Amino acid sequence: MFYKLKLKDHIRVPPKLFGDSVEVSVTTAIKKTYNNFISQDLGIIIDVLKIDKIYDGTIVPGDGASYYETEFELLSFKPELHEVLMGRVRDITDFGVFMSIGPIDGMIHISQTMDDFVSFSKDKVLSGKESKRSLKVGDKCKAKVIAVSFKDAANPKIGLTMRQATLGRVDWIKEEAEEKPAKKETKK
Repeated sequence: MFYKLKLKDHIRVPPKLFGDSVEVSVTTAIKKTYNNFISQDLGIIIDVLKIDKIYDGTIVPGDGASYYETEFELLSFKPELHEVLMGRVRDITDFGVFMSIGPIDGMIHISQTMDDFVSFSKDKVLSGKESKRSLKVGDKCKAKVIAVSFKDAANPKIGLTMRQATLGRVDWIKEEAEEKPAKKETKK
């Protein structure tokens, strides 16, 4: 899920930024500090949206930089358990699928790609034995978050599944939706 976060922090502005206005210098320093920052609490920081308030600066003896207490907004992506996300298949291996979900990739184990016996071909395609469905690089899919780990903060792990109703490749979902009303009519 994407979040707009409001933070207050002491921002270090190095002397090389003193030639710019305070707002430009502080914004540059915030972007350098927070862009692509990853943490379990904040998620993955995508961008600095705006600076709300910059208080008077302070110089710390022996440092040479100015510190400005600043209130600002960030755009963050933090996947939540059981959240359903749209994404695009980036890569397929013999053990699973890597799907781009915003600023990060999630992994779908081969057993979680579809309700079928799945085989992997060397041209990076997964095929279902009975359903004859296939999954290839570039396919647009809907998946559900089943695991989130920030154990390695520089490389968080997101586990996904597509083995539930209304999940999978987008055209599979449309096919299932069209089949259900037809099945109801035949029962009457």
